[in-house]
Parts: sequence; structure tokens; C-alpha cells
Amino acid sequence: MSPLPRRASDSALALLRASQVVDLHVDSFIWTRIFGYDLNVRHGVGPFGGRLLSQFDLPRAADGGWTGAMWSITTNPWRSARGRARALERNVARLSQQLAAAGRARVVRTAAEFRQARAEGLHAALLAVQGGNAFDRDETVLESGAISRVTLVHMTNSRVGATSSPLRLGRDTGLGPLGATLVERLNASRTFVDLAHISRKGFFEAAELHDKTQPLIVTHTGVSAVHPSWRNLDDAQLKRVADTGGVIGVVFHGEYLSGHFWGGPLSAVVAHLAHVIDVAGEDAAALGSDWDGMIIPPAELRSCDQLPLLVQALLDHGLSERAVHKLLGENFLRALAQLRG
Repeated sequence: MSPLPRRASDSALALLRASQVVDLHVDSFIWTRIFGYDLNVRHGVGPFGGRLLSQFDLPRAADGGWTGAMWSITTNPWRSARGRARALERNVARLSQQLAAAGRARVVRTAAEFRQARAEGLHAALLAVQGGNAFDRDETVLESGAISRVTLVHMTNSRVGATSSPLRLGRDTGLGPLGATLVERLNASRTFVDLAHISRKGFFEAAELHDKTQPLIVTHTGVSAVHPSWRNLDDAQLKRVADTGGVIGVVFHGEYLSGHFWGGPLSAVVAHLAHVIDVAGEDAAALGSDWDGMIIPPAELRSCDQLPLLVQALLDHGLSERAVHKLLGENFLRALAQLRG
């Protein structure tokens, strides 16, 4: 690996400025819900030095070159089905309001709306749900088109299916009956089916049921060929997503990337992205940080305004400017256009 960059070159910065840059998984809204973290305020790296939280906000995202993101609403599995549905409705309204509050961002649903928001100098925000059990009772939010992506399962099993997490506490039961129905509903509403977090059996069962004309997505993951982990995908899974025209977003959590709980090297992020390209093609790679999702990134990525260092590291690794430009955002926007126009 090339030495880690201490600053970004003029060419790396120019490439970043010329690119649409999309994060497929930002979890900052969870802290808004818990203690009122304001997405429109420029925060520091917080009491833990950019570990776990205080990693992403709209002012720093603009400084770092991020032009859009998928903003996650994480489902509380301990609520009742009715409670989850009610909470989702409230949280969609609350997140939408906060994103629009300072005039920095606009909620978008399509690739065309994304590019229009960017033409007006706005951050293009796509709403997402992590935990398909939010839809046990819901009959309206999906059909409205407000949600662009649903991660079928999260860290615990649900009626949707089995998680890849050690919290599964038993055999891999795969996709549940509710999960099969949810995949059909997501396809009907042209909403991304996100296969991050799901068990391997559930992954392939959902992929088999999925509308073959629509792209699958995995928003935040590592790859097991670079570092084995319950959280990472194998090469067969990478290829299955790529075969649909979908994309795989690489997570920034050091433990999944290299086994280093306290963050690990920036080169690990590069290695996972390079492996996605080697196995699934340069059209399949994307970024899915999981910032503010209780992750510990490499020291060079503790704040979203440090993105130029990752761009420099990708170029130093030998990736072409074309490949980097695509993985920064164009691959995702192509998949979004395929799904929704």
C-alpha cells in the first residue's frame, strides 16, 4: 500500500470538486432523536474524538465535498408493530423538516431530482429506513415514494428475516414470510432493497425473489475476502448485486475492515473498495460510511470533511480518476436512475 496522505493534492481536490459524491448510509439522525443533535450545525468531533458519533453534519459535509447522502431512520425493534409504524411516520416528518430547515438540503426521490437540487447548490438527501420491521403495519409510507431504500433487517432477527449479526442467536432461518412480502412491496414502489445486515441465506432468498429489472443495493458493508467478518459479503454476493446493475457501499468501521476495533488504517477502506472493483467491476463500487452509527473509522476519516484524504489514498493506490469519480457517486446515481429515473 502507498503511504497514507497527510494532505490531498490539487488533482485529488479537483477530482472531488468535479464529482457528485454520495454517502449511501449516514446514521446521524439517530442522535437527533436521542439528544437533539442538529444536522445543520457545524459540530466538532465530540467527546470521543470522532469515534462513535459527531462525525457528520451538513456544514462539514459541504466542506468535505459530499453532495448528497442516504439519511437513515433506524427502526427500534423493541417497539410494538403499531408503535414502529407510528414512529416511522413521525421520524420521516421530523428528518425531512430538519434537513430543509436551514435551506442547505432538499429531500429528493429520483436521480433527476438529485441533479436538480445540486444545480441549485443544495445537498440532495434521500430518506432511508434501516429495519424493514418498521412496515409490519404500515400501508402508506412506502407507497408515497418518500422512502428511497429499505434495509431489510438490522442487528436483530425480525419477522422480515434473520440478521448476519451474532445477535441472531441460532441457525440462519433466512428470509421470513413478511420479508418476502416486503421485497414485493419494495419492488412495486420502486424502492431500493438493501441487503446490508441480512444473513447469507436471507441475502440469496431476497435476491431470488427480487424483480430482476431493478438494481439491488448493499449500502454499508465490507468484503470478506479482504477481512473475514460476520458483517462482510463474499464474492458471490458482490457479483449477485452487480449483476442487477446495483452497487455496494463500503463501510468505514475499522473492525469490519481490518479487525482493528479502534479504527485501523485508511488503507483498509481502499483495499475493500479495490476488491469490489476487482470482483464486481468499477460500476459496482460506492461509499457507505455508516458515520454516526456507533462506528470507529480510521483516524483520517473521523469527520466527514476529511474525504479528500480518502480520494488521495484511492489515487495513490493506483485507481484511475475515472474509477474514483464513479465510485464517489456516479455509480449510485446510475442505479437510482435505473430504478426511478
